[in-house]
Amino acid sequence: QVVLVESGGGSVQAGGSLRLSCVASRYSVSTNYMAWFRQAPGKEREGVAAIYHLGGVTVYADSVEGRFTISQDNVKNTVYLQMDSVEPEDTAMYYCAARRGGGGGNWYGPLGTESYNYWGQGTQVTVSS
Repeated sequence: QVVLVESGGGSVQAGGSLRLSCVASRYSVSTNYMAWFRQAPGKEREGVAAIYHLGGVTVYADSVEGRFTISQDNVKNTVYLQMDSVEPEDTAMYYCAARRGGGGGNWYGPLGTESYNYWGQGTQVTVSS
């Protein structure tokens, strides 16, 4: 059974930084699609950043482009989301997601919610102004 465990969330002032981590078990982050999503109260879950093709390709939502960085450590089997210059609008529950390997299945792009099969429990990020 694939397990994804997020950590690193917390409270931060606007303009500050946080680094989220997602450790995967029974799943290789290096050879599949991994992504970070977020969901604010009353809003739909949205894709924030994705990484794939052995970590060589990264994709970002327009709202975080230039401020957030997704990366992976293949030895630790961990994906990170470095969040810089955070804004109050970044306040949300952040989720790590992984796509089932082997091809097939729904595909709605690297930031599409339905493209991913496995989800973590989430870590809360709160940004104060």
